[in-house]
Amino acid sequence: MPRRQILSDRQRAALFDLPTNEATLLRHYTLADDDIEHIRSRRRAHNRFGFALQLCVFRYPGRLLQPGEIIPSEITEFLAAQLGIAPEDLTEYAHRAETRREHLADLREIYGYKMFSGQGARDLKTWLVREAETARSNLDLARRLVEQCRQSQTLLPGVSVVERLCADALVAAERKIDSRIAERLSETKQAQLDSLLTELVDERISRFVWLRQFEVGKNSAGASRLLDRLELLQALGIPTETLDGVPPHRIARLRRQGERYFADGLRDISSDRRLAILAVCVVEWQATIADAVVETHDRIVGKTWRDAKRLCDARVDDAKAAVQQTLRSFTELGTVLLAAHSDGVSLETAVSDTPGWSVLEELVATSAQLTNTMAADPLAHVVQGHRRFRRYAPRMLKALDIKAAPVAISLVNAVESIGGKIDRAKPTDFLRKNSKWHRHLKAQPEDDHRLWEVAVLFHLRDAFRSGDIWLGHSKRYADLKQALVPISAVPAIPTLTMPLDPATWLSDRKVRITDSLNRLARAARHGAIPGGSIENGTLKIELLTTAVPDEAEELVLDLYRQLPDIRITDLLLEVDEATGFTDAFAHLRTGAPCKDRIGLLNVLLAEGLNLGLSKMAEASNTHDYLQLSRLSRWHIESEAINRALATVIDAQSTLPMAKFWGASTTASSDGQFFPAARQGEAMNLINAKYGNAPGLKAYTHVSDQFGPFATQNIPATVSEAPYILDGLLMNETGKRIKEQYADTGGFTDHVFAVSALLGYRFIPRIRGLPSKRLYVFDPSTAPKELRGLIGGKIRENLVAQNWPDILRAVATMAAGIMPPSQLLKKFASYPRQHELAVALREIGRIERTLFIIEWLLDTDMQRRAQIGLNKGEAHHALKNALRIGRQGEIRDRTAEGQHYRMAGLNLLAAVIIYWNTDHLGRAVTARIDDGRDSQPELLSHISPLGWAHILLTGEYRWPKR
Repeated sequence: MPRRQILSDRQRAALFDLPTNEATLLRHYTLADDDIEHIRSRRRAHNRFGFALQLCVFRYPGRLLQPGEIIPSEITEFLAAQLGIAPEDLTEYAHRAETRREHLADLREIYGYKMFSGQGARDLKTWLVREAETARSNLDLARRLVEQCRQSQTLLPGVSVVERLCADALVAAERKIDSRIAERLSETKQAQLDSLLTELVDERISRFVWLRQFEVGKNSAGASRLLDRLELLQALGIPTETLDGVPPHRIARLRRQGERYFADGLRDISSDRRLAILAVCVVEWQATIADAVVETHDRIVGKTWRDAKRLCDARVDDAKAAVQQTLRSFTELGTVLLAAHSDGVSLETAVSDTPGWSVLEELVATSAQLTNTMAADPLAHVVQGHRRFRRYAPRMLKALDIKAAPVAISLVNAVESIGGKIDRAKPTDFLRKNSKWHRHLKAQPEDDHRLWEVAVLFHLRDAFRSGDIWLGHSKRYADLKQALVPISAVPAIPTLTMPLDPATWLSDRKVRITDSLNRLARAARHGAIPGGSIENGTLKIELLTTAVPDEAEELVLDLYRQLPDIRITDLLLEVDEATGFTDAFAHLRTGAPCKDRIGLLNVLLAEGLNLGLSKMAEASNTHDYLQLSRLSRWHIESEAINRALATVIDAQSTLPMAKFWGASTTASSDGQFFPAARQGEAMNLINAKYGNAPGLKAYTHVSDQFGPFATQNIPATVSEAPYILDGLLMNETGKRIKEQYADTGGFTDHVFAVSALLGYRFIPRIRGLPSKRLYVFDPSTAPKELRGLIGGKIRENLVAQNWPDILRAVATMAAGIMPPSQLLKKFASYPRQHELAVALREIGRIERTLFIIEWLLDTDMQRRAQIGLNKGEAHHALKNALRIGRQGEIRDRTAEGQHYRMAGLNLLAAVIIYWNTDHLGRAVTARIDDGRDSQPELLSHISPLGWAHILLTGEYRWPKR
């Protein structure tokens, strides 16, 4: 039987190789007193050594020593030091095989170790099948088996046996899940699902492939296309209960496979497997498309508002000439009237002569019209978007399973009228009393309901954003209260650092604010604010000066001159050999590691350089387009790229050179704009800050060691603030961060609040800092020097009342159940009177006040933030240099394609940073060996972001496979 390989060589080594690092030796190879007593009962030194070695290997990694196996010197020296014998004594051990067998029998008798055989092995196999259902990967299951054997003192079988057992268990679990889903489908449902593979759309593609070709739309036609698919999926009637009891990661894997199979490929696999994939895709796509419909509606509302504002602004611009002419006419009239008054002439006569009463009437009418034009707001023109809403809104409202909180019941009633569910009068009780909509609605004819319908659809968008309205089955727009962690489960979340009692937190913040205010007041009185002052209640600060030694630039040039020139292909191979980051790209169907490493690196390079697979196939000497396409389809996914990135970042942080830049405990984040082609579909919105071209932003977190440990695509038009915490909670590197730096775009009170409650120190560089106000618990007790800076009083009762909901929200983020950006955007969308949003704002004001005072008094903090933000901005130059394909434009039409471009670029940048860090460290070592100056304070100014020595263009040549 051929060997079934489900692990890579590096993964096998991690599980079965003998340890060499000090921490593992101390934990597993430290001998106890009773161990030494048993060991010393052996007669000769080499037998004592061999007996101790076998005992330690039984404990970790938990297997038998292999005949002729080379023992690492770290182990022999560690054990020899404990036994008081020479490391060389081991060479004489076990010349007789009988000695090893005798020691094996003694160890089993003394310590209770068992061989992997008999009933014990059968029990472990049964246990393994159960575990396989919840295992997230092949490596995860193998680790569980190894750990279970260690705990039960069962000696591990050979690595090939472990791989075969795990493979069999994974197949059995997969079949069990497939049959469980298939058995819940009636014969009619099974036939309907199978028909998706045979029915053709436009005689071109199968219905199944047509269903998965969807993206968030940008107009009513896009909404209609989504609704076509949503209505078909709903007609299939596959209930969500079909997937009950199936682990979420199994559902995600089945969905990803369905998104990569073609119809003929699905028809060729087993019946249960095919039906399971189809059922999962139908249920999952139904939720995803419903979310896409809501998002499309959000975009259409935004476009309607922008069109109305553009029209309003255009009319104002057009009226400027008429305004000037009208003002000129009134000026002339005023001059005539004043002259008549001075001359004692009748004003009536003066008006009759110049300009005349008829002309005056026209001027007054024109003035009234111009006054209305200049005072108009976009709401007066949004009714022009009614036609586009009517093309899809009734279908949308009928198809979506809309649920609402009590506060939004009036809006739901209005929505039902538009959807045709109820024929009733057009209520306006969903509007706030001071809403501008009232004035415009009253001006409409009684039989014209167009503006009312537009108002309802605008408010529906806002309600979805805030969470007052949600969908019954949704990924993004689900019921927020159901998604939050229950209050009873909050204490069990280990990463939550905030106290359960609000009084404890408030008491601590009162003391800290009082102390901080007093320190700032003393500094103000004595003129001791670094680079600033407070005069007559006004804060004045100076820009921070640079502090980079002149010698640092010379050192940078010298070190980079020592780096060898290298092709990007050779660089990728070298880093993969050192880190094994390609192990992360397992096959989506089998979970086995990719055997075609060169092909996989070709695909990653095509993504990172923005070339695309077709251009890479032309430039590569090893693979054609079909080969690269197959590898991309079955090995490239978001989670795999994140795992590979984490591998490279972790490896880079252990390099000696990285220690000069930091301890990987601080990070900065910033967005980088990438232009997109005009025909780009997803998120290609125009931000005037970056010109008139559409595009998107990659929001990246960079550690103090220059590692870009997290990146995410965001629309170019949105605020960066909600996405700051996403990157910190995305992986283990982010969770180790203590200080997070951001520019002004990342600053809101909600971010201040949540960052502090999650245990992060948020340090933004705030533009216009002197204009920001301080908030205190009792303004009357504030030092007199600072009273001009006080902006208001903290509403501590509101914080205390909402503390349980605040705990739930923060715990939900900490547990990874919902991204912080999703919650923060909902909080920012809440109506002003919503108490949870206001309470978080109050907490943010407390944390912002503490931060501003600390910032003013601590120049080291200011300098740390400046250095951190400079590192993030320096990344932009490297990524711009790497983005050589397609004139630097992101031309992918789908959000997934755009994500792979940005994630691939970030991974390629991380790989280059690893290589530069490693070779800069070698160059520093060479300088030290030559006796040249390499002071640590100068090395901290070196950056691993250079690329001049890397050949990025031309033919991409690889070693022949």
